[in-house]
Amino acid sequence: MDIQRLHVGKTLSEAAVHNGTVYLAGQIAEDLTQNIEGQTREVLGHIDRLLAEAGTDKSRILMCQIYIADIKDFAGMNAVWNEWVAEGNSPPRATVQAKLAKPEWLVEMVVTAALQGAEE
Repeated sequence: MDIQRLHVGKTLSEAAVHNGTVYLAGQIAEDLTQNIEGQTREVLGHIDRLLAEAGTDKSRILMCQIYIADIKDFAGMNAVWNEWVAEGNSPPRATVQAKLAKPEWLVEMVVTAALQGAEE
């Protein structure tokens, strides 16, 4: 089967679609002046945009891995997540504290989702 890649760069693609599954690269905020809530909202917006571009949405997320720079920000990140996640479709998820590539990054999320209309 063919692999479709979205927003291909030298180092990574923002997304890959294969065999009915969408794989997103780690999504981070661009506005690094924001607090954890603001960066989380921006990251979730990137996820929404990429999933839509690939032909699916947040209700079809199969798994999410969340990396936060400081575990003290867990509650703030989680509050924004809970407002955003599709009701009744909360995916399996892991959240860990991690040293991210830039100290200004407070959160990074990696999502895997099923395509709309993909064989189940």
